[in-house]
Amino acid sequence: MSARHVTLVTGASGGIGADFARVFAYHGHDLALVARSKDRLEALASEIAATSRPRPLLIVADLTEKDAIDTVAAQLQAADANVDILVNNAGYGLAGVVTGLDAQDELGIIDLNVRALVDLTLRFAPQIRAAKGGILNVASIAAYMPGPGMAVYYASKAFVRSFSLALWQEMRRDGVTVTLLCPGLTLTGFQARANFKVTHSMARFAGASPMEVAEAGYAGLVAKRRVVVPGIINRIFIIIVPLLPDALILPVVAHMQGLKAKSM
Repeated sequence: MSARHVTLVTGASGGIGADFARVFAYHGHDLALVARSKDRLEALASEIAATSRPRPLLIVADLTEKDAIDTVAAQLQAADANVDILVNNAGYGLAGVVTGLDAQDELGIIDLNVRALVDLTLRFAPQIRAAKGGILNVASIAAYMPGPGMAVYYASKAFVRSFSLALWQEMRRDGVTVTLLCPGLTLTGFQARANFKVTHSMARFAGASPMEVAEAGYAGLVAKRRVVVPGIINRIFIIIVPLLPDALILPVVAHMQGLKAKSM
C-alpha cells in the first residue's frame, strides 16, 4: 500500500486552526490534526468525516513539550503518513508587562511559536520537498513592530516572519511553496488565553473572521504567494508602520496594550 499523504495542521482544535482543517478538507486534502484537546479534535474529525471526506488522523500533543515533535513524527510514521503540506498555526500570547508575567509561561510562547514551528519545519522538510508541497506559517501583523504589553508574543511573530521569508527564498528552487499569513485582530480563543478582554471599539477593527483568515491562507498557498495579509486596512498598516520611527510606535502600541489591560 502507498503511504498516506497528509496536510498537517497544528493548533487544530479551535479558532483559525479548526477552520484551516475545514478549508483544506473541503478542497480534498487528507488531514493530520495536532492539538492538546482530544475531545475537540474528535468532534472536528467527526464533522469532517460527515461530509464524506477522509477522517483526519488525530495526534494529541502539547507542542511546548520538548519531545512533542518526536511524538508527532512517530504517530505519522506509525500511520504510514507523509507530510505534503505543513500548516504551522499553533501559537499563543500573554498580555502584560513582560517582567510581571510568569517566566515559564513566557518561555512557553517561545517553545510553541518559535521552537516547535522550526522543529516541525526541519523535521518534515524532506517529505515536503519530495512532494513539492508547501508550508503555511501563521504570524500576525504584530510581526511588523515591537509590542510593549505583549513583548514576547510580538517578538515571536517577528521571528516567524523573518524565518518564513528566508525559507521562501531557500526552498522555492526545490518547488516548495512557503507562504506567510499575517492576519490582524481575529476573534478566537486566543484573546482569553492571552488574558485580555477585547472591547467593542477593538472588535470593530477585527479584520476578518477565523474562516475568512483560513480561506485567505489557503488561497495564498495555492497561488504560491509569499505573504498574505487579509484585509485592506491591515495591508495599509504593514506598509505604513515600518516607515514610522520607533519613538512614535512604541508608546502607541504600549497605550493599546494598556487599554486591553484596563478592560479586563
